[in-house]
Amino acid sequence: MAKPGKAAAMAQLHSAARLSRTALAARLLSHGFYAGQDQIMIALDREDGQTPGQLAVKLGVRPPTVTKTINRLQTQGYVEKRASETDARQANVFLTEEGRGAIRAIQKAVRKTEKQALKGLDKKEQKALVKLLGRIEANLSNGAIVVEDHEDADDTDE
Repeated sequence: MAKPGKAAAMAQLHSAARLSRTALAARLLSHGFYAGQDQIMIALDREDGQTPGQLAVKLGVRPPTVTKTINRLQTQGYVEKRASETDARQANVFLTEEGRGAIRAIQKAVRKTEKQALKGLDKKEQKALVKLLGRIEANLSNGAIVVEDHEDADDTDE
């Protein structure tokens, strides 16, 4: 069983992540965006013309989820799908002019949420936080989840 300090740290990490997503979602909704749409828009802003499959891999979500979100963004006028020039079975997704304009609103919502989350932390603390979160992210993304055989296994790596 995890020591209380570790459990409390993970509970706080989960809570902070949930609260930041909620705050960002509220800001995005005021601009007409729903959860997940911002990530697709930002990914297309960085590299326009990706396929739904490429977007799914980059965002770590299932292809049907991306397809549903793209369809909603297309209905809203933010993206358009075009047939691939190299593979007629594929479609590439592009930001529309309206979509490009909306990127600024998304970026502003992200900045405001970040500012709210980091309020009261000096530059050194922010830098340390980013470093620590990067390490946690790397630890959790190193492939398969390891399942331990005995109860106190997570206390062995101190």
